[in-house]
Amino acid sequence: MEELLELRGYIEGQQYPEALVLIEEMEEMSREDKVSKIRSFAKILLLHIVKQHAEKRSTRSWDVSIRNAIREINYVNYRRKAKGTYLDENGLKDALAEAYLTALDRASLEVFGGIYDEKQLGNMVVREEIEQEAFTLIQNYRSE
Repeated sequence: MEELLELRGYIEGQQYPEALVLIEEMEEMSREDKVSKIRSFAKILLLHIVKQHAEKRSTRSWDVSIRNAIREINYVNYRRKAKGTYLDENGLKDALAEAYLTALDRASLEVFGGIYDEKQLGNMVVREEIEQEAFTLIQNYRSE
């Protein structure tokens, strides 16, 4: 809100270069917020895929969490007016890679009753397969 008042002041004062700089800052803040949300949902998605790979099974709860995370990632990533996305394929892959270690750390508390730490659990699964599966699920999503 503070930025909008500042922007208004620049426009009313005909300080257009300052207004344009502020608009760029606001656009960047908005994009960073979207990317942060995508990473948060990516952690949830990866957490459950790690659990599936480690335990070689799934539960309805994990399946629902995976579907919900995919829906949210796609919803947040979609730019409605521009009909594009905030993150392209490489950006999504980067977000998944950044979220992986946090997801693995959290999964270590849940997989097999938490008897393995994140390094041990990491040796039980293949990171590239998990990240690729998550990416493929996101790409193949079709809204209902």
